Amino acid sequence: MTSFHCLGLEPDWLESIDSKLKRVRRIANWLIYASVILGVALLVQLYVLVVPSWLFDSILVGWILYLVVAIAVASGRDKAYPAALVLSIITLAVSLPQPEHYSLAEAGPSLASLTFITGSVLQVAVIVLITSFLFLERKQARVRTIPVQRSRKGFRLQNP
Repeated sequence: MTSFHCLGLEPDWLESIDSKLKRVRRIANWLIYASVILGVALLVQLYVLVVPSWLFDSILVGWILYLVVAIAVASGRDKAYPAALVLSIITLAVSLPQPEHYSLAEAGPSLASLTFITGSVLQVAVIVLITSFLFLERKQARVRTIPVQRSRKGFRLQNP
């Protein structure tokens, strides 16, 4: 009894998971980087608006944490994805309940409303893609350890 990984065999369906995983990872990475860039725009807007220092400082700390996660993602650290997921959830949990944000959006198109809407959509996309990435990664790990049995006709999967 052995496994596909040990034999170097990768059936078509495993290649499909691999390619899907790479694609989802690449898109998730770019969304994380976009969140950092949008965070810079938000910080500039808040600085110009002269918001209370506690608010600016708390958003700055969140942005720094996101920057650290983006650097970890760029350097290939898989442990950064759950942290990005948590930061996206916290960002939405803090941002969405604020009535001021909705009044900005209702007032019509402006840089502030565009930043709020884009940031919210971006965070939802990060949550969806990182969740998908983590599930695909788990599925890939499970598939790679499926036991196989040698027979005269080749290899066949064993029932677990």
